[in-house]
Amino acid sequence: MELVAPLNAFGRADLAVAGGKGANLGELVRNGFPVPGGFVVTTHAYEPAVQGRDPRACPEPSEDVRQAIIGAYARLGGGPVAVRSSATAEDLPGAAFAGQQDTYLNVVGERALLDAVRRCWGSLWTERAVAYRARLGIDDAGVRIAVVVQSMVEAEVAGVMFTADPVTGDRAHLVIDASSGLGEAVVSGLVTPDHYVLDGRGRIAFTPGRREVVIRAAAGGGVVRERGEQARARRQAGGEAGERGGRLPDDVVAELGRLGREVAAHFGRPQDIEWAYAGGRLHLLQARPMTALPPPPVGTLNPIQRRLATVLLEYLPERPYPIDMSTWIPYGPVGLMRNVLSSFGVRRAFENFLQEEDEVVYRLLPSAPKPGPKALVAPFLVAAKAARYDPARWTGDRRFRDYLAAIEALRARDLRAMPWAELLRVPRQALALVSPVADLRVDYLPGTGLALLRLLVAVRLLGRRELFAELLHGARTRTTDTNRALERLAEVARRTGALEPGPPPAEFADALAAFLDEYGHRETASPILVTPPTWEDAPEVVLDLVKVLAAGSPAPEGPGAAEARPGPGERRAAEVRPGPQGSPAREEPDGALERLLAHPLLRRSKGGRARITRWVEAARAGVAFREDSHFSFMMPQPVLRRSLLELGRRLRDAGVLTAPEDVFHLRLEELEEIGDVATLRGAEAERLRETVGRRALKREELSGVRLIDPAAVFPPAETGDALLTGAPAGGGTATGPVKVIAKPAEFGRLAPGDVLVCPYTNPSWTPLFQHAAAVVVDTGGAASHAAIVAREYGIPAVMGTGTGTSVLADGQLVTVNGDAGTVRDAAPGAGAAPGAGAGRAARAGTVTGTVTGTVTGTVTGTVTGTVTGTVTGTVTGAS
Repeated sequence: MELVAPLNAFGRADLAVAGGKGANLGELVRNGFPVPGGFVVTTHAYEPAVQGRDPRACPEPSEDVRQAIIGAYARLGGGPVAVRSSATAEDLPGAAFAGQQDTYLNVVGERALLDAVRRCWGSLWTERAVAYRARLGIDDAGVRIAVVVQSMVEAEVAGVMFTADPVTGDRAHLVIDASSGLGEAVVSGLVTPDHYVLDGRGRIAFTPGRREVVIRAAAGGGVVRERGEQARARRQAGGEAGERGGRLPDDVVAELGRLGREVAAHFGRPQDIEWAYAGGRLHLLQARPMTALPPPPVGTLNPIQRRLATVLLEYLPERPYPIDMSTWIPYGPVGLMRNVLSSFGVRRAFENFLQEEDEVVYRLLPSAPKPGPKALVAPFLVAAKAARYDPARWTGDRRFRDYLAAIEALRARDLRAMPWAELLRVPRQALALVSPVADLRVDYLPGTGLALLRLLVAVRLLGRRELFAELLHGARTRTTDTNRALERLAEVARRTGALEPGPPPAEFADALAAFLDEYGHRETASPILVTPPTWEDAPEVVLDLVKVLAAGSPAPEGPGAAEARPGPGERRAAEVRPGPQGSPAREEPDGALERLLAHPLLRRSKGGRARITRWVEAARAGVAFREDSHFSFMMPQPVLRRSLLELGRRLRDAGVLTAPEDVFHLRLEELEEIGDVATLRGAEAERLRETVGRRALKREELSGVRLIDPAAVFPPAETGDALLTGAPAGGGTATGPVKVIAKPAEFGRLAPGDVLVCPYTNPSWTPLFQHAAAVVVDTGGAASHAAIVAREYGIPAVMGTGTGTSVLADGQLVTVNGDAGTVRDAAPGAGAAPGAGAGRAARAGTVTGTVTGTVTGTVTGTVTGTVTGTVTGTVTGAS
């Protein structure tokens, strides 16, 4: 219960008494680092001072505290000191609190020292400090403050040192910013500092600063600011050496680097260190963990790693939680892909691609898959499975029927009525259900792959390679079913006025409930995470999609437009409606197939035409299997998520968690260790609270840090005058205003004719494509779901741009070329090149160039160039 104690009385474990700054400095002193002498006014001195008082009023220290401070000051020598706040919630991994509490430099005399301590106490409650804690979820009630008092160093040069590059994350580089005078000029951003970078071999790269301001100690206490030229004139008038306050000698930089690396090694993580140089000596004034540090550069990824990273980035729009890492990531679609590849002899695919720091995911680094012994017989396995398992008939497999029945049984259970022990078993039960679908993928994907390969070879030999993608568009899938069901729901909303203010009409409410019952397990953000809500959990996402669709022209009536929903006994039982030869049924004219069959080599060969038709239908069935098995694979996810949130709700009611969603910061095995929530008390409850708080803090720290540098995945390409380049995903060219949609909650912002720019996509985004002029995505490739659906809708798509959402801004007029993979400025005078494009129903804006094909509905705006083909509806503007 000491009120005041010397720095060397504390170590890193004394956070609660000495605060973050005091604990870290004491640790450095104990281990022989050059730290100015000083003492700590502990939190035991602060607590009685604020007892029963408003802490924001900077309370006066009690008499015993005053005497303890004065005595320690006398033992320190009674000269000028630096007085620094040291809160119990600062200088921590995940919470630097940089500049949130006050520091006072060149404090002289007992009266000034006591006043500085009082003001440091009060700074714990400034508006900025309270707001910072609130953002990090730190409870004000648990925060205390100590004060560090150190002998003042009259620095000639001072600044900040990072023991890792704060921009690139390179742990081999040490970065130093320095300027003349006290380091306050550097840390407060008043100067452009000298910049030093030391690499792992000790080489120094130097960039001179400008020394706009110099802060120095004033006679009698406090500091003064001088303009740079004033400081230089004063030094010259005083006869000071020209080098004084200038560039640090290389040997001093090297010594500073050595100290920095030793401090980082001692604390076991990169450090943010304040330092001063005076009288030929270096002094360390503060050390804290670097926060928001990017993961280390990944170096050069091989083509396979880049391809895997492209897929994974598309699936990871947000950082996984610990509960994701222990449930849906290892057992869901990623686990499925790993199991499929391993069944054919490919090892290490999708293993350990997410790395954790402080028990929170901080880095994505795909491993390089390796062939195992089983790969030698993989061709025979593929051929055998392709011969036995036809993707067109996969829904008739008994395993799939049993899977649907098991899903229905689990969905029907009342989670809220379950006792704790029974509820704890539900997550594992939901995860166990996905295994049959993984087995189905292992069995039926070989047939899919061979059907696609066979068709590709055929169209190449016939010289019709350009038709390949279009030939695959004819497959009816559960994604197209979903989008058509959304169109029908939008039509109900339009007809009943459901989008007007007030309670929705009963007809629309019933239609929405039926839609969610059938399609509600669709993911909103990612298929490989359990933490984001599904459509069923977040119906507002569906309502936003309905608003977008209802804002356009009514959906055209045609075959299948009013297709009846499956009855209760048929729900989800028919993933693909069989057509000829068991292939997915078509509901539109088959133009691509007709053009292929018109080839001279096929025109006169009835057998050849029949064979090609079968091959096309088989390839379409394979595409449908890929889409529909994914649709089915996601069915257990909502049950899993709801069971976890029910566990979180009970932990909240027991006082362990603040909100049910806090359970996401725990791992499944940690939940399973809780014997009975009703008796959860004491140390076990506190341990869980501390774990959740620590991981939440780390997650918040990393909120602005990328999982991987996009440049490592999407290497910069020659762009010419393009704003962006990416993977060309087809669809021609279109021009329109940018609309950046960052997440599903923003779906309602998209207007017809906008260029949709987004960080990622998944099937739940594809209804937006009906009204977008084009789509530009940070992640993904030409084979991603978004690219496939964009081609089906005939809109240009550019995938894997890496930085589209940060480079482009709302309202910016751009031209998207889906064939070249470019996005160019289309503002007047920007010189956007015209090109071929495709019109669609209800697209407002400008279409530049030649529009070929069929335009159905209303095209508003200006159409320049040549319109060929069939135009049904109204063309408004010039043509």
